[in-house]
Amino acid sequence: MEQLSSLEIAGHIFLQFMPVWIALAIIISVSVMFKKRLGLYGQVFDNTIGLAGLIIVLFWILTALMADWIITLDPLGQYSGMKNKRPGFPVQDVEGAYFLLGGDTLARDVFSRVVMGSRTVLSIAPAATMFAFMVGITLGLPAGYLTGRLDTILSFLANLVLAFPVILLFYLLVTKDIIETGIPMYLAAVLFVFPIVFLLILFTTRFKTRPGELTIYLGITLTFGLWAYSGLAFDADPLGVWKMDSNTLNIFVSVVFVNSPTVFRIVRGLTIDIKTRDYVAAAQTRGETPWYIMLWEILPNTRGPLIVDFCLRIGYTTILLGTLGFFGLGVSPESPDWGNTINEGRKLLSVYPHPALPPALALMSLVLGLNFLADGLREESLRD
Repeated sequence: MEQLSSLEIAGHIFLQFMPVWIALAIIISVSVMFKKRLGLYGQVFDNTIGLAGLIIVLFWILTALMADWIITLDPLGQYSGMKNKRPGFPVQDVEGAYFLLGGDTLARDVFSRVVMGSRTVLSIAPAATMFAFMVGITLGLPAGYLTGRLDTILSFLANLVLAFPVILLFYLLVTKDIIETGIPMYLAAVLFVFPIVFLLILFTTRFKTRPGELTIYLGITLTFGLWAYSGLAFDADPLGVWKMDSNTLNIFVSVVFVNSPTVFRIVRGLTIDIKTRDYVAAAQTRGETPWYIMLWEILPNTRGPLIVDFCLRIGYTTILLGTLGFFGLGVSPESPDWGNTINEGRKLLSVYPHPALPPALALMSLVLGLNFLADGLREESLRD
C-alpha cells in the first residue's frame, strides 16, 4: 500500500465519522422541526453563534459515544515500524489500515487516540460539573435566602477555597502525597452525598401533600442514591455497576471540590436578588416553607444564568483535565486523554508536529464550541 495523499486522508477521516454525521443530521433536523416546543434549547437554533457551538459540542458528544465505531486501530496498541510515521502511512502487517493522523513516539495511532480521548474527557467533565452544581445549589440557596450566620460560615468556607489558584489547587489534590493521606476519599464521602440530599428535599417539598407519590420517589432516590454512593465513594457496590478507579475518582472529586465554591457564589447572588421579587412574596404569603420557595420559586428563575455557567464550566473543566494530563496526572499514563497525548507529542514538536496538533485542536474546538453555546444561551435567555 502507498502512503495516502492529503485529500485521501481527509476523505478517509470523513468516512470514519459517517455515524456521527448521520446522527448529527438527525438530531439537528428533529430539533429544528420542534424548536418552538423545546424552550431555551430550541431558541438556540435562532442564534448563529449558539447554533455553531451546539453543532461542535454535539459532534464531540456523538464522537465519544460512537468512538468504538470510529477508531481504525487500538488506541493503546503499538505497531511495529510505525514510530512517528507521517499521516496517511500504511500500517505494516495490518491489511487496509492506515495511520490517518500519523503515529506517536510509541508507534500508536494518533487518530484513534484523539477519538477515544473525547470519551475520556466527556465521561468526566459534564458529570463532575453536574455534581458541583448539586453542591453549589444545595448550599447557595439557603445561604442567599436565609442569610445570617449560615451565610457567613458558608461564604467564608467558599472564599477560603477560592483563595487558592485553581490550577495549583487542582494539581495538589491529585498528587501522590495528597492521595496517600486519604483526603480525596473523605471529600468523596462528603461531596457525593449532596445529590441525594438535593433530590430528597426536592421531592419532599413538591409532594408533601401526596404521601403516596412521595414515598415512591423517596424510596427510589434512597435505593439508587445510596447504591451509587456506596460504589462511587467507597467502591463498595457488590454488583460492580457503580465503580471508579482510584485515579478517575481523585480527578472527579477534585473537579467537584474546585468548582463547587464558584457555583455556590453564583447561586447565592442570584437568590439574594430574586428573593425580593413579588412572586416570592406571594409564596411566603401562602405559607410555603422556605425550601419550597427556594427550590420551586427561586431556582427555576435562575435557570438561564446557571445553564450558561454550566456550559462554560464544562469548558474550564476540559482545560483543567487537559492540564493534568499534560503534567502526567491524568486518568492513567497510557490514557489517550488529550492532555497526555499533547504532552507526548510536544517533545518532538519541531520535528514531528502531527502527534501534538490533532489533540490540541480537538481540545480547542470543544472548549470553543462550549463558549459559543454559552454565548448563544446567554443571549436567548436575556430575551425571555
